[in-house]
Amino acid sequence: MYTLYAAGLAALAAQILKPFCHRLINHEWKWKLFFATGGMPSSHSAAVAALALATGLKDGFDSTGFAIVLVFGLIVCYDAANVRYYAGQNIELTEKIVNDLRELALLSVDDPVYEKKMKEVLGHTYVEVFFGLILGLTVSGLLYLIMH
Repeated sequence: MYTLYAAGLAALAAQILKPFCHRLINHEWKWKLFFATGGMPSSHSAAVAALALATGLKDGFDSTGFAIVLVFGLIVCYDAANVRYYAGQNIELTEKIVNDLRELALLSVDDPVYEKKMKEVLGHTYVEVFFGLILGLTVSGLLYLIMH
């Protein structure tokens, strides 16, 4: 159960920290970040880093389980910092184009598809992923010391 506790606690810690990190960086409170994807730190990378370290500490760093968690964790971090990040950037650009066309009266606003609000922040920057990794390793390591 230690491995699940470590991953869950790391993800929860990242979510709790997001509004506070946003406040430090942008000088404004954004409490809805408690429930948001994206932002600082990455809860995805925190969870997979905690899970990988917990698996390594519990089963050994030469175990098949650790290898599996590590590979899938690296994929999750890559996805968070690249695929999901750029999908969010594409959404932001598309919304800007739609708004510009609307202002130029080149776009009919009758179609409800243009009224859909898309989620712009999907992924993470490399810095957000890095701090998520550090948070996950820290949470997992501290929890290991407490539980063992």
